[in-house]
Parts: sequence; C-alpha cells; structure tokens
Amino acid sequence: MRAVRFHEFGGRDALRVEELPPPERDAGSVVIRIARAGVSPLDDKVRGGVLPASMRKPPPLVPGASAVGRVADPGASGHAPGARVLLCGWGYGTTRDGTWRELAAVPPDHLVPVPDGVGDDAAAGLAAGAGYLTAWLALTETARLRPGQVVLAPGIHGAVAHAAAQVAPLLGAAQVISTVRGADRLAAVPPLPNLAVIDLEREPLGAGVARLTGGAGADVVLDGLGGDLTGPALGALRRGGVLVSIGYTAGRRAAIDVTDLIWKTARMEGFLFTAFTQEEIADAYRTLLGHLAARAIEPAIDRVYPLEQAAEAQRRVVADRPLGRVFLDPCA
Repeated sequence: MRAVRFHEFGGRDALRVEELPPPERDAGSVVIRIARAGVSPLDDKVRGGVLPASMRKPPPLVPGASAVGRVADPGASGHAPGARVLLCGWGYGTTRDGTWRELAAVPPDHLVPVPDGVGDDAAAGLAAGAGYLTAWLALTETARLRPGQVVLAPGIHGAVAHAAAQVAPLLGAAQVISTVRGADRLAAVPPLPNLAVIDLEREPLGAGVARLTGGAGADVVLDGLGGDLTGPALGALRRGGVLVSIGYTAGRRAAIDVTDLIWKTARMEGFLFTAFTQEEIADAYRTLLGHLAARAIEPAIDRVYPLEQAAEAQRRVVADRPLGRVFLDPCA
C-alpha cells in the first residue's frame, strides 16, 4: 500500500511516498479504499509541528483529515462491499494516521453513505478542510443562528467562509458578508445569492459591514482567520452578537477593544470538533450530503494531485489559497 508520511516535523520536503503494509481489519473496523483525500491548511500546521502535543501523534504520521472512498472489506459492519462512503471521524491526520494512503481501516460509525448522483469530487469537496461541517455546527450549535440574521465570515477563499456563504442562507440567514484582498481575488468569487464581499484593499472591514447592514452590524462572526482581523470583526458585531473563533490562518495573536464586548454585551466562543460527539458529526454530514444531493450547496473544486505531488498540493493550498478544494488521488 502506498502512503504519504513524514518522519519529523519540518517543511514540505519532509513528505515521502512510502510502501506500507496494508491495514489489518480488526473485529470492529471497516477497510476502505480511498478515492479522494482532502488537503487542508491543518495538514500544513500538523507537519510543521505547531499543534500542541495533546492534539497530534508523534511522527511518523500519515497526514490527511478527510476522505471519500469505497468499502473494500466491510467485516460485520453492515456496510455493503463497494459502497461509496465519506469518512467523518475526528483525529485523522492529527492524533492518528490520516487519509493520504490507498487503504485505511476505520470504525464503521466513522462512515456515512454517499448518495447516488453525488460524485466523488463533490462529496470530497464537502469534507475537505471541514468547511461545511464547521460552518453548519458553528452556526447551528455554537452561534444558534436565527432566521433573518446577518453572518460575517471573513476570507471567502477559505473553506469555512465559502461554505458559510451557502450554508447560512439554508439556515435562514438574511445576508452573508465575506472579504477578499485585491480586485483579482474578488473577481474570482462566483456570485451567490445573499452574499456580499468586501475588498479590504479598498475598504476597512468595519466600514464595509456598516455600509452593507445600514449601520446595524453583523449578528454572527465566523472567524477562521484570527490575527489582525479578529479585532475589527468583533467591532463589526451588533448588540448581543457572537464571534466564533475557528482558526488562525492570519495569526494566533489578536488585539481587541474590550468595549466591543462590554458595550454590546457581545460574546466570543471557541470552536473545536472535540466538543461534538461522533454521532452529532455523522448526523451533520448526513444532512449536508442531502443538501448536496439536492444541489442546494455546491463545493468548489480546484485540483486533484497524485500522492507523488503531495508537497505541491500542500503548497497550492497554503500559498496560492485557491477558492476550490484540493485533493490527492491515491489510486492515480
């Protein structure tokens, strides 16, 4: 079995394609053959060694947090041989070996059937970067989004913001606001109903949100960027709003004006998948796959690479920041 691994933390040159023994299925697992393995910024952070020790397995490690494939050996799981499935468990590519490999043995409750009519790329796009799952759970469970509210999700080229632009209207949001930097990045964003995008090279975030909301501000912020954007995003909330801190692509440190919390009786909350049960995550993916089958959401797809180009795929995600999702094809 071919797999991508790294044996020490470091740069992308640490990634190697290796021949590993095929996984042994124990009494409680299912072996799947992986057709698409997602590539996300998280993989870069794991390989760089920046996650706390409690959130990662020591090397050697196979990266990759998401996958779509087919059941190769179902055991007694009840999954049908050859059935198409989406992997939805937590910890792949961090606390356990991930999905950048041909075969994986996984618990049966980590698999959700992919509906007929949904292609591998579309299903993998739903899972890659966990953008749709994050947006869905953060809006429904953490922020408790209500119909008619306004969602600010900065960084439309990121997985969470792009997913939020499609998910939030399904949940009743009246408007979704996001951001880019530069006219070229703005021109690459396809038009979506209820989506407005602020070019931060032309207009500050607070001014743009005020313009688009008639001065009222946003009800919910999904902050997947952190850094210098967190303070202005908090300031763009209306009274009683909530900022959900999801990621830190723009930096781990942020400065805020505490009066944006006090005077607005706003709140900030952190988001991690470990706050949810495996059943809750699987149920969310079943719902999202239903929306995908109904064409109510449409993941953007960028490129598919063979395992031998894993380093380039990772560079593409982190350096180029494409709007669409990036995958590895272990069978190529």
